[in-house]
Order: sequence, then structure tokens, then C-alpha cells
Amino acid sequence: MAAARGRELRRQALPSRRARHHGWTSVGLLALCGCASAPTLATFQDPAAPCYDRSRAPYTSVVDTHIHFRPFDGHGLAFDTVVGYLERSGVLFANIYGIGQTLPTDSPCRYLANCPGTPVRPSMRNDFANALGLLANDSQRVRLTLSMTFPDLGHPETVLPRMQLLDDEFPGLFRWMGEVNLIKQALFEHGHEVTPRAAIPRWATFMAALRERGAPLAIHSDLGNDENPIAFLPWVEDMLRLYPNNQIIWMHLGLSKELTAIEPAEHIAIMERLLATHPNLWLDLSWRVLEDQVFADAAKRARYVPFLNAWSQRLLPGTDFVASRGKTLASYQSDLDAVSRINQHLDDAAFRNVALGQNYFRLLHLDDEAPRICGAGGN
Repeated sequence: MAAARGRELRRQALPSRRARHHGWTSVGLLALCGCASAPTLATFQDPAAPCYDRSRAPYTSVVDTHIHFRPFDGHGLAFDTVVGYLERSGVLFANIYGIGQTLPTDSPCRYLANCPGTPVRPSMRNDFANALGLLANDSQRVRLTLSMTFPDLGHPETVLPRMQLLDDEFPGLFRWMGEVNLIKQALFEHGHEVTPRAAIPRWATFMAALRERGAPLAIHSDLGNDENPIAFLPWVEDMLRLYPNNQIIWMHLGLSKELTAIEPAEHIAIMERLLATHPNLWLDLSWRVLEDQVFADAAKRARYVPFLNAWSQRLLPGTDFVASRGKTLASYQSDLDAVSRINQHLDDAAFRNVALGQNYFRLLHLDDEAPRICGAGGN
């Protein structure tokens, strides 16, 4: 029953109405821009679908490959509420993360920033909650995929048995692994430790299982910090060298709030070298930190745009929104707009690959196809 439901959810291709963008309803937006129609799920199943007119249509991504339906404390928004945010924001495809670490159940802490020292520990709770929420949701306006977020990379022997547990309970539902933390400095004061480099070779069993099922692995690994911008690069290089046949997604271009001082030329050179050397490496453009710290600066943006265009077939969009209590539709739309502003500066091929989701479809071997860009010769 669960397997059939999972297949049904992944195959949905029914029309939806365009949601809000910058405060406009779908009707108001279409009237404003003069568009003949807005993309729906059916658009991505129709080879004869109208082209996407970038001069009139929104620049916000129709795919969110990085959204956390569950927060650290487990007391988040209802699953259907978050789906509603997607529907009303014009997002047609989303990859659902939980959060792989949870606060103690008896902790009064609700927001990590307010309670340094409170530990977070790897847990499967959020993965079970998301799977149950997905099976109960009947949206026909957004297509959802599901990711397992529980793995503790420092204890790889625990990963494969827990993957099997999820498979037993929810056959065929989990098609992705991540976001999992290799090195996340923001959690150091909550008990998270740097994953030992010696543990990375011991990932072999679960990495083989991911390859067999064609599931990508999305890794949060800070590149470094302002004292040493490439302090943790060796961990990433080890991972890529040891598992060249796994599809690995490096989150946030390796950037974080702890790393604000790296020169664009140095950062881009590292990314280009790794992309050229490792053909199964992908980069995730999620988290508004990229916009706030990098892309909002016109001089920095001018350095990154040629890089993003050149490597656009290996980039994925996402908000990194966390559905904590109190987060509103406006909260989600603010994050979606922030991470999508860079889309305005991408060339047509990159816009189709990233904002319109062609890379996402290709990575997961979906039969959806992004519409061509108007005037771009089909890109």
C-alpha cells in the first residue's frame, strides 16, 4: 500500500494554478505580465508546452530541492501547511528534508540560537514524520520527493540498518539522502563534532546502497572559516576521491556564516577544479546566506555569474527554509525570493537548468522536462 502510494505521489502530473509572487495572486500576476498561461505540473509533461517568457514570468525557481519540513525541536508547522506555502508560491516540485538532528524531547529549547550548549543528536524522528505526512497529503499541485536525513556520518555502521528500516516501513518512498552533516560549525556549540576523516572510508556499505538505488547524497560541509577559509577542504576531497561513482551534492557552495572573507577568485577556482575532476559532484545554491553575503554584492556577483553559467548543469536550487512554528507564508516567500534573485543574472540555458528544474529532473531520472525559454532556440 505504501509503495503504491509512493509511486502515485511521484507520478502526479496534474494542472495547478500559479501561486503568489511578491504579493500578487496568480490572477493578478498573469494580468500584470500579460502571460498567456503559467507553468503547471502538466507543463512539464507536455513536449508542446508554451515557452517560458523570462521578460514576463517570475524569476523565482519552480523547484525547491532543499526545504526542511521539520525543525530541530520537532514542533513545526503541519505538513499540509508547508505544502500550501509551496502551492501559493509557484513552487511545483520540492525535495523534502527533515532535520537529521533533534533536541532532547524534554528540552524547553525551541530555537538553537537561544540556547547554546543544548545538545542535538542524530535521530530518525523527522524522517518518520515526513513519510507519514507525505502519505497523508493529497496535493495535486506540487510533486514531492522525500529524503532521509538521519545519518550520523561519524558512525557509518548505523546507517545501512536504518536505511533498511525506512525501506521496510515505507517501500520506495525515500529517493535521496541528506542534508547530512560532515562538518557544520554552526552546531559545534550544540555537541556536533567534526566527522573524523578516518570514518569516511567506512561509508562504503551505505554508499554502495545509494548507488544501487540511484539516490544522491547531499552533504553539508563547511569549506572553512574566516581564520582558515579552506580548513575543511581535505574532508570533501577525501569523500569525492573515495566515492567517485556516487552522485554527491555539496550544499551552499561550501559557504556559511562562519566564512565571509574568502576571495571569489579562490573560491571559484576550488569549485571549478573539483567539478572538473569529479563528474558526479553537484553544487547546491540554497540558503539566503549566499545572496546576503555574496550575490547581493554586484562586484562579487559579476565574478560568480560566468562560473554559474559555465557549470549550470551541475547546480540545484533551494531555499533551506526550516518549517519552525511561527514561520509564515511570507517567511517562505522571502526566502524563495532571496535565493532566486541570482536567477535574474543567469543565461537562458542556466535558468532552464536551475530555476526551471531540468537538473533536478535529470538527477532523479524523472520524466518531466522543463519548458524551453522563449527566443532561446529551445536551450
